[in-house]
Amino acid sequence: MKKLFIETLGCAMNVRDSEHMIAELNQEEPYELTSDVSEADLIVINTCSVREKPVHKLFSEIGSFAKHKKPDAKIGVCGCTASHLGDEIFRRSPAVDFVLGARNVSKIRQAIKTPKFMQVDINYDESTYAFSDFRQSPYKAYVNISIGCDKKCTYCIVPHTRGEEISIPPSLIIQEAQKAAESGAKEIFLLGQNVNNYGRRFSSNEPKIDFSDLLNLVSEVKGVERIRFTSPHPLHMDDKFLEVFASNPKVCKSMHMPLQSGSSEILKKMRRGYTKEWFLNRAQTLRKLVPNVAISTDIIVGFPGESDKDFKDTLDVLEKVRFEQIFSFKYSPRPLTEAAKMEDKVDEKVASARLSQLQERHAQILDEISASKKGEIMDVYWEEVREDGQIAGRSFSNFLVQAKASAKLLGQTSKVRITNPRRLALYGEVVA
Repeated sequence: MKKLFIETLGCAMNVRDSEHMIAELNQEEPYELTSDVSEADLIVINTCSVREKPVHKLFSEIGSFAKHKKPDAKIGVCGCTASHLGDEIFRRSPAVDFVLGARNVSKIRQAIKTPKFMQVDINYDESTYAFSDFRQSPYKAYVNISIGCDKKCTYCIVPHTRGEEISIPPSLIIQEAQKAAESGAKEIFLLGQNVNNYGRRFSSNEPKIDFSDLLNLVSEVKGVERIRFTSPHPLHMDDKFLEVFASNPKVCKSMHMPLQSGSSEILKKMRRGYTKEWFLNRAQTLRKLVPNVAISTDIIVGFPGESDKDFKDTLDVLEKVRFEQIFSFKYSPRPLTEAAKMEDKVDEKVASARLSQLQERHAQILDEISASKKGEIMDVYWEEVREDGQIAGRSFSNFLVQAKASAKLLGQTSKVRITNPRRLALYGEVVA
């Protein structure tokens, strides 16, 4: 059996793309996954280009892999960086055998057979392609519901690497959820750049359906106990969506709301389509409808033109929403984006200081939130084995929970009393 080394960088959609590539390869001949590059017959790097650092890292990694690989092993670069760099990857790294863009995953079998194969068409439509099934976890299933992005955020390269937004037909989504549930996955994780814009455009004739309707359809699949999704866009968080989120008992009560900035002025420069006031209204409405909801977010500091006042607006939103989790970064200029051409850059030291201040304040908030969970009993769906006889899983509101318990509980839900809450995980004991 041939061996495959696959490195996946970036978002959950990349994780699913890697699973699709593995499934396609296994149709031709079975591959055994390996974590040792030196024994692999095929090396695939599934790249991310949202920030600058992973792109720079790519070429040093290719060099390292080329040095340690078997003589006849092939190297492929896939994903978003492949989409926007294209044949430049061949020029900079002759050791690469094929380049496959984020919208061309279904062509992996053709890629490994064709010398210097390159396909990076961001308009290629895979929305009706029924991929073979492969999942790295038997307990949860990632399911794509759309590909591409129609938003034109001035800082974001994704529309240039994944093309225009197309929704996947609901019949394919339900079919995939059914297969996953039949094989034991009780949690379905729906993926898209803007999931709650689902149904805006199909490439085939489909019934009129929006994301709220889709959530209800997936919840009717036999065997599905939990539904998660990422990422919704604050602009499309209408009342119907929030009400379905609150009332559907299978929809997990965690919401990722990408803020990016708390300043309405900066949001306008980012072309996000909403204001600080709209975001706060949606978050506060969500807290009222679902008091135990966990809200996470993305925040960029140091965007061109960001003043001290703009940054204070971001801190103000942090204080008012009290996010359970944030993913925060300094602004990173990306090629092909409007923001990269903006001249009013923020000083690097100022941006770093703002990021530190934001993260330090959120750490304090997170400590307070974690401490409040002591003694609480949570329903935890177990997914993995950890060291020292511990198993780990997620609560219904997406807190990471660990407890000393048998691995026989994997794939099941238990009640856990939280005894030792910490910032990164809540530790507890199984009570039922």
